[in-house]
Amino acid sequence: MTNPSYDPRVNRLKLGHADDPVKIEEGENWNIYEVFHQEKRGAHHEHVGCVHAPNPQLALVFAKEQFGRRKKCVNLWVVRSADILAFDLEDEDMFAGNLEKTYRDASGFKVMEKINKVKGAAKQAPGKA
Repeated sequence: MTNPSYDPRVNRLKLGHADDPVKIEEGENWNIYEVFHQEKRGAHHEHVGCVHAPNPQLALVFAKEQFGRRKKCVNLWVVRSADILAFDLEDEDMFAGNLEKTYRDASGFKVMEKINKVKGAAKQAPGKA
């Protein structure tokens, strides 16, 4: 029994019966690469999609063809999806910190009082002619 699929990735495997072992030929095990796009120098790279490629060099070429020609692009990053690491959802308490951060406020400085005092003195001074 063959698989009547129009997907070339499925047809390339030449799937037979469900009991038959699947043999993957050389070059058929392509990786998924995430693509990040930079629109102008100094801007952040933004995730724009992914490409399938057998190696990082071809992934970069595929990414340029897929995502580098549609809108302005000055740089692309290509990263294998399997190499991206993230914390589990159960570890979210790791990011909980001290919500009271008054030490970051500039409330201890009396600069505005000094500025207002200088402005008031300037208004009271006779105008220069």
